[in-house]
Amino acid sequence: MYRDFGTIFLFILLGIVLVYVPLLISKIIAPKKDTPDKLSTYECGEESEGSAWVQFNIRFYVIALIFLIFDVEVVLLFPWAVVFKELGLLAFVEMAIFLIILIVGLAYVWKKGDLDWVKYRVKYGRGRYRKIVGKEERTSVGSA
Repeated sequence: MYRDFGTIFLFILLGIVLVYVPLLISKIIAPKKDTPDKLSTYECGEESEGSAWVQFNIRFYVIALIFLIFDVEVVLLFPWAVVFKELGLLAFVEMAIFLIILIVGLAYVWKKGDLDWVKYRVKYGRGRYRKIVGKEERTSVGSA
């Protein structure tokens, strides 16, 4: 019995060693010359602008949550469709109730307007985004 636990302990120890030994070796032999280029954020070849703490429009999260809901629906619907003939009428009624609940939720979100995508308007555009801000917004920035 203890022999089985010894094997598990050995694998856990081996996993820890295989993670931390390469990290330690790279820390020891890696060059430590910090330059401004190394310390700056790399953004796919673009120069970084502004702070990384930008507030995103809530619609991104709403669309992601709606996608997850319908993704889970597909994950549950596909195996059910594969064995549908074997399950009988009860499984059909259960899946119909499940789909009705999801369709009612979709209708609610659609009627509420959460599926309408509105472009996010940047009031204080800087850098390469300054041309996006319209003339009306430039004049109304000081009066707001």
